[in-house]
Amino acid sequence: MTNETYKQLSEIYKNKSAWLEQLDFVALCLKNENEKVQAKAIWILGETGLIHGSAVEPYIPTIAAFLESENALLRERAINAIGRIGRNDIELIKPHFENLFLYAADSSEKVRIAFIWACENIATNFPGAFESKMNIFRSLLDDESNRVRIEAPEILRVLGKRKPEYVKPYLSKLQELTEKDTERVVRIHAAGAIKACNQ
Repeated sequence: MTNETYKQLSEIYKNKSAWLEQLDFVALCLKNENEKVQAKAIWILGETGLIHGSAVEPYIPTIAAFLESENALLRERAINAIGRIGRNDIELIKPHFENLFLYAADSSEKVRIAFIWACENIATNFPGAFESKMNIFRSLLDDESNRVRIEAPEILRVLGKRKPEYVKPYLSKLQELTEKDTERVVRIHAAGAIKACNQ
């Protein structure tokens, strides 16, 4: 039954036009005992919320509850979903916005990457929400994980394009990364953030 449910979710995900009519079924899958099914359902709800924010509003508290899961995949998916829904309308995720920043220091690198990615999504349309959060992004530029450091300059690029004054205090650090970081993609992304800020 679990495999069948997962297959159903996979088919729903492939058909955007069915997302709204299948919303109740997808939300019901949040209660499934299988974490893979739950993760898929969270992902679909997040993608639905990017387009139809108000339609998923009743399910946001349940999605947000997965932030406290011991399962890193479920934390990751919940953060992703909140980011996608927040990109549509930050007011929908306001009660959970501050909690997102706890996951900048999560033990899982995938969760930390999801945190950055969620912030990029929200900042695309609501950059002003991040004015007081810049030190958190600065700390991620020195993350021990190469994969996190690769993604970290991207939030500064998104914000630099929209609110360059937020990013300018960190230009010297970004410049240092372009010259000294051992990871080539970090150097490229840091250069991209500088360019976005200076346009």
